[in-house]
Amino acid sequence: MLYKYLLKWLFGAIAFLLILALLRFQPWQHLNSSLWGETSQTRIESLDVGFLPVTCHLTCPVTDYASRTSIDFRFDSQRYTDFPTMVESIRSGRLEATFMIVPLAMKLREQGVPVRIVYLGHRDGSTVMVRPDLNINNLQDLRGKRFAIPSKYSNQYLVIRRLMSEQGVNPEEINFVELPPPDMPGALSARAIDAYFVGEPFAARAELSGTGKILYHAKDIWPNFISCALVVHENLINRRPEVVADLVRGIAESGEWAENNREEAARIAAPYFRQDEAVVRHVLTRPPDRVSFQMLTPTDEELQRIHDIALESGILDKPVSMQALVDRSFIPEVIRPRTFNN
Repeated sequence: MLYKYLLKWLFGAIAFLLILALLRFQPWQHLNSSLWGETSQTRIESLDVGFLPVTCHLTCPVTDYASRTSIDFRFDSQRYTDFPTMVESIRSGRLEATFMIVPLAMKLREQGVPVRIVYLGHRDGSTVMVRPDLNINNLQDLRGKRFAIPSKYSNQYLVIRRLMSEQGVNPEEINFVELPPPDMPGALSARAIDAYFVGEPFAARAELSGTGKILYHAKDIWPNFISCALVVHENLINRRPEVVADLVRGIAESGEWAENNREEAARIAAPYFRQDEAVVRHVLTRPPDRVSFQMLTPTDEELQRIHDIALESGILDKPVSMQALVDRSFIPEVIRPRTFNN
């Protein structure tokens, strides 16, 4: 009796160990790969590309969407809600390509982080919003008020600082606070802030809900305004230059396509942004020049202008070489609209 019990226990233990081994090594996966002729070398490679849910970065999710049908390479857009988290990902090496506000890229370069600007994300596409219950018609009316910006390293902050100087408002007369862009419409509605300057669609959200009033479009105070650029770590450039070239080409072609297919671009981008499609469509069409995705090759002159204001404002502690910061070698000579294989 005892012998039968021990034998039964032994067979049960062996069966249990076999099940664990099957679950651990999953031999059926190797069988499927052999049957279909797949090897590790034919698996689709991918690159994470960081973005914030703003239309300044719209070409990132469009490129992600387009590359989903690729049999060679995927660009996976990684959504962030703030720039400090994005910066930590760049510093740690978890992220090697991202859309980023230009003065912040300059600051990273100044601090010894080897990043390069390889392309722009957009032109214009940012808006100054104010509380509708306040009589605000210019920056002079914002003296003593709380004004939210995405970051002190943002070009929005630098543009407002320049406009304050032009309107005779001293830097200390407006109380600037840093807020993640998704939090700005709610803060304005709750009257925790009195104004903000941000990339769309977070201005349009307040505009459409009636909780905010447009004071300025970026295009009206700084024509061809630049907020963000595509920034790539030199490690990736040195290790996989062909991937960087393919990414820049994809972003360029996505921008060319989005410029002339705005409603379809809104449909594609809205789920990535986690925004109502109607809000994104409003940004891209009313008015149509609210944001542009063409002329995205940065010039030394316009980047130097941003650099000089950042240096004057104390954002940068020392000059940054444009030659070390910018790499235009990956920009295609001919940019055609992106095609989609649905």
